[in-house]
Amino acid sequence: MKRVLILGSTGSIGTQALDVIERSPELFEVVGLSAGRGHEQLIAQAERHGVSRIAVSDPDAAALAAEAWTAGDVLRGPDGLISLVAESQADLVLNAIVGSAGLGPTIVALTEGIDVALANKESLVVGGELVTALAEATGARLIPIDSEHTAIHHLLTGEPPGVVEKLIITASGGPFRGRKLADLNAVTVEQALNHPTWSMGGKITIDSATLMNKGLEVMEAHHLFGTPYDRIDVVVHPQSIIHALVQLCDGSTKAHLGYPDMRVAIGYALHHPDRADLPIENLDLVKLGKLEFEEPDLDAFPCLRLAREAAVAGGTAPCALNAANEIAVHAFLTGRLTFTGIPRVIDGVLEQLGTRRVHSFETLYVTDSEARRVAAELVETEVHA
Repeated sequence: MKRVLILGSTGSIGTQALDVIERSPELFEVVGLSAGRGHEQLIAQAERHGVSRIAVSDPDAAALAAEAWTAGDVLRGPDGLISLVAESQADLVLNAIVGSAGLGPTIVALTEGIDVALANKESLVVGGELVTALAEATGARLIPIDSEHTAIHHLLTGEPPGVVEKLIITASGGPFRGRKLADLNAVTVEQALNHPTWSMGGKITIDSATLMNKGLEVMEAHHLFGTPYDRIDVVVHPQSIIHALVQLCDGSTKAHLGYPDMRVAIGYALHHPDRADLPIENLDLVKLGKLEFEEPDLDAFPCLRLAREAAVAGGTAPCALNAANEIAVHAFLTGRLTFTGIPRVIDGVLEQLGTRRVHSFETLYVTDSEARRVAAELVETEVHA
């Protein structure tokens, strides 16, 4: 049996991962679960799956969990999360934590030589070369959990080195596809959270609306597949049927198609190299109708441009971009920043901090802290403008 530790088990990816695991109980043993705040749901999951150790990041929620659950150990805060990973003896850590908070657990898992099923793209956006070098040094595998990167992983299987000309990542375009920048200043949080094809958590849904998510995915693809940035494209495809394409040196293009369902990516990561048997409908090509494609509008959605610029700049720039984005998105979700204020805050942080060489993970943590401080100041400036 494969021993699996799931971080962020109460979120969208975590709950779907447990659903996939329940369909093959003879193949998996869940050895630990973690959540940020949702301790009641976490305890219910632990009881259902016979888990004896859980971790809760929020101190108040952890204290409540410890009072409510005496059947096992409740580990508290960031240190408790690290201990859960380091002491898990897992074969696979599924990291579905949202944001840069997922970097530490990824580092610990790879250091222990544990394979990581990575739904936390920030681990590669922020950690980049250091994370991939650590995986190579310990022999641990990084397996993507993302519709686009899972698709690319599929498409590259069996292809020899040197034949790939370009990776193409698709984007739904989010709820504001087709709108101009002037139309976006007054959009509401409710409108931004109304994604046309995917059901996701709040932060990633806003990232999809700004197209920042595609910028982060470009960085993730660069590190996962060793592809230069000038050979990774983004194309808007509102139906979300084609998840990625790979263009080859002989002029052919391979595409990965399927109805939008994250269980495909989750099942691929959990069962890899085998294939999961999932109750997901096959494509009906006749009923599918027309598939559309268009260039992303970088004037209306400058976050994608900012992400590409930070990626090419390298060093600490991607880390600063990610931290600034997290602060700006939170400010938007709490009504303190306009939708169009998000890229302005990110741009301001990048302009102030520039980029420096990354010497160690400590460099990244320092940059993350600096970027959050500057972003918070810029949010206040926007509020009082």
